[in-house]
Amino acid sequence: MTLRIDRYSPLRAVLFDVDGTLADTERDGHRLAFNAAFEKLSLDWEWDVELYGELLAVTGGKERIRHYMEKYVPAESNKAGLDSWIASLHKAKTRHYVALLESGKIPLRPGVGRLIQHLRDSKIKIAIATTTTPENVTALLKSTLGEDSPGWFDVIGAGDIVPGKKPEPDIYLWVLERLGLPAHQCIAIEDSENGIRASLAAGLDTVVTVNDYTRLQDFSGARLLLSDLGEPTQPFTVLEGDAHGAVWVDADLLLKLKD
Repeated sequence: MTLRIDRYSPLRAVLFDVDGTLADTERDGHRLAFNAAFEKLSLDWEWDVELYGELLAVTGGKERIRHYMEKYVPAESNKAGLDSWIASLHKAKTRHYVALLESGKIPLRPGVGRLIQHLRDSKIKIAIATTTTPENVTALLKSTLGEDSPGWFDVIGAGDIVPGKKPEPDIYLWVLERLGLPAHQCIAIEDSENGIRASLAAGLDTVVTVNDYTRLQDFSGARLLLSDLGEPTQPFTVLEGDAHGAVWVDADLLLKLKD
């Protein structure tokens, strides 16, 4: 059944985070791309799974590099032109990451593609709110949903277009402004503590789907805490909250969460 959505609906848009939410990109995507860039530049750095989990407390790739240097190789953080050097290293990492995506090695998480299609069919706007680069977002969408899929989104907020990275609410506020919608008619889907702190600060009800890096984080304030978005053949696990008897997330469940 197709829902009837108008300007008075309690749900007019869903705002998606990207890394860890749309796909498990962190451990087997971004981490590998960082290491490939380090090797290409003859740096003897290697971010293993455990270290990368620690570094994820810092939002933003360039910010993560700077934090690592200050903590683990402080002598190198005093080099001249550090900002430009970090930006160049991050661009190299992005090239490796996009190549990984284009090879088809990073699939969407359960239920993501199905939910996006159901929202489109239900005439509910969809948007992206992330601090990863626009190139990363576009590459992920095209490699998993098809060449035209970036055009499905009413707004894509990504990269350095706002001064404050998550947990600051800046990227969500930027997206809401361009959607022309109030927060109370929207819902966010996140996967991390920094993400939910940002979405809640922007006034958004939030559904969280955890992953291996985030499952032990603090998700106080989440409207619903789930293992994933679920599929008809692969139901989600409810970790906290009331799923109203549903076993996968669709527009109907999201509307019920707005009641």
